[in-house]
Amino acid sequence: MIVPSSTRMAFGLASAIVVGIDATRNRSGGAVAHLRGILGAIDLVPCGISQVHLWSYDELLQTIKSQPWLIKHPVAASHGSILQQLTWQYFRLPTIAKQLGVEVMFNTSAGSVCPFQPSVTLSQDMLSFESGEMQRFPWFSRDRLRLEVLKHVQLHRLQKSSRVLFLTEYARQVIGQFGSLPKSVVVPHGINQCFFDVSVDRRSWPMTGPIHCLYVSNAALYKHQWHVVAAISQLRSKTGLDLRLRLVGGGEGSAMERLTLAVNEHDPEGNFVEIEQFIPNIAIAKELTQADLFIYASSCENLPVTLLEAMAAGLPIASSNRGPMPEVLGDAATFFDPESPIAIASAVISIINDQVLRERIRMDAQHRARAFTWERCAKLTWQVLFDTAINTANSNNPSHH
Repeated sequence: MIVPSSTRMAFGLASAIVVGIDATRNRSGGAVAHLRGILGAIDLVPCGISQVHLWSYDELLQTIKSQPWLIKHPVAASHGSILQQLTWQYFRLPTIAKQLGVEVMFNTSAGSVCPFQPSVTLSQDMLSFESGEMQRFPWFSRDRLRLEVLKHVQLHRLQKSSRVLFLTEYARQVIGQFGSLPKSVVVPHGINQCFFDVSVDRRSWPMTGPIHCLYVSNAALYKHQWHVVAAISQLRSKTGLDLRLRLVGGGEGSAMERLTLAVNEHDPEGNFVEIEQFIPNIAIAKELTQADLFIYASSCENLPVTLLEAMAAGLPIASSNRGPMPEVLGDAATFFDPESPIAIASAVISIINDQVLRERIRMDAQHRARAFTWERCAKLTWQVLFDTAINTANSNNPSHH
């Protein structure tokens, strides 16, 4: 249904636009959280948005709160093969969107092949663009070939878009090296309030007894959980401290094999390492209340949601010095080389031994976390979508100049 101009004027706006959102391939926790954040944080009518058409799979659509301006479209092809998904996205979606009067398409994944214009594309995936990280996957392995194809698909989509949204300045700089991109804006994710509330319930630093270290992330070759296991094992041996490590996020494949080998080598009797499979986002808040120290050892990220959540919870953080982590944390952490157990151990023990440092980085991290709000993310995102639609309409209609 095309929204007539009379309806637009009823909103008290000279122009109120119809937006399409392609979320058919939003599978990761971060991508789903982002979609829920931008759709739930603010009322879109004052932003000049009269209607939003959202395409995705049933399970995701059920988690999105209904709004008078939101029309949800379940996509059967989302449950099909990757070829079926891409075929629907490339051939069917643009036609359906035009019939519905969509004036700008928001691609929530740069892996989209939807050619609808004008479009705004969100870049959420860094792995294909980090050459050092790509080397971890053997040539002609299924993962490597998938990443090489994904890099070209994503670059094509970003370059063909009217505007591009990045989550961090780091991501904009790295991906920008691969070719000229349209005008881009850095719009970080938000953090749910429940993670700030954690700091009220969180246990105080233990004067005696075990010190609980937490790392929340799925096992992957660039997450380096096995190096963290080795680092905690070293510290236990050298200091005699009762350090415990809880790894939350599960995983599979060669990364999980490396982690299992490390646990078997360093903790064969199961004294200090605990591995928890994937848990829903709401349960992570409880994990944070029971931790004393947060470790983040990834070497490749765009904007790590679990790191933001630990910052909001007011945990002292030992973090990887790669990717956007220094940009996100500033000096509100101790940093380490994620591929060096010795460096990880050093960053962790400095937090344990120095109460002044521990309190400073904990409070600074929580202060920095307050800048990451869904309201800000939503306002910036919808402003870019509105501007893109209006600018395109004006350029296509010279009488508007």
